[in-house]
Amino acid sequence: MITQRFPLNVTVKRYWQQIPDFSLSHILLRVPLALLFINQGLNKLPFDPSTGTGMGIPALVWWFVCYGEIAAGIGLLVGGIAALPKLADLAPIAVAGDLLTRFSGIVMCCITTGIIWTVIKPESLLTFIATDYLHFSLWTGGLYFALRGNWVVASMNKQVSTSSSSAR
Repeated sequence: MITQRFPLNVTVKRYWQQIPDFSLSHILLRVPLALLFINQGLNKLPFDPSTGTGMGIPALVWWFVCYGEIAAGIGLLVGGIAALPKLADLAPIAVAGDLLTRFSGIVMCCITTGIIWTVIKPESLLTFIATDYLHFSLWTGGLYFALRGNWVVASMNKQVSTSSSSAR
């Protein structure tokens, strides 16, 4: 048997080293999430304050929900463009894209949290997770991008710190 010749940790390391790196995998999550938010925002246009008031949401907050969904979706897409290989080599664009991605994720979390608390009003967290997978998925997707941003800036900072420490 192969496991008798090689310890398990060596076999696992080889396995992980053979898996190709797909650095653009965030696009598989970013594009559908952004399109969903843009679609939800466009469905609320033209802006009508009475729609929000009917759900117990003040007009100003409803305005931010309507246009915030569209802006967050566009921001997530534009932030993703800044993570593309040629643009990510330009440090100011990479950093701006990372900040835009994080800000868009925060906006998505805020809007979704507000909808959950004011419109859905679940009995408990477990009930909410079990019955409303759409809003839970929107919230976790926004949280992912708010916390993670673009991988490009993190890997760029790691490369800079590694090269500066090796130069010492």
